[in-house]
Amino acid sequence: QVQLVESGGGLVQPGGSLRLSCAASGSIFSINGMAWYRQAPGKERELVAITNSGSPYYADSVKGRFTISRDNAKNTVYLQMNTLKPEDTAVYYCNAYGVVTTSTPGAYDYWGQGTQVVVSS
Repeated sequence: QVQLVESGGGLVQPGGSLRLSCAASGSIFSINGMAWYRQAPGKERELVAITNSGSPYYADSVKGRFTISRDNAKNTVYLQMNTLKPEDTAVYYCNAYGVVTTSTPGAYDYWGQGTQVVVSS
């Protein structure tokens, strides 16, 4: 079984910064890629950023403000969020995709439980 645990959410003023972390644990052999999604109240979940073996991808709404990074040795992904705006308020979810474990054949996707980010004065 693989678990993703997010941390780092909270309340921040507009223009401020937060750093989200997501650690994957379990009988992990390899992870193809990791990503951050977010879901604002009344809206669908949207992709924020992805990191894999290629160049990172960012949604247009966060380009230049957010940076995704990954520590492969720790199976951890980070999201540095700068110049936060009220419209960044959402529950942020971590996703690990193409996860191969030592216990189960095949590759699967896993999600974290989400961490709340509120940008408000």
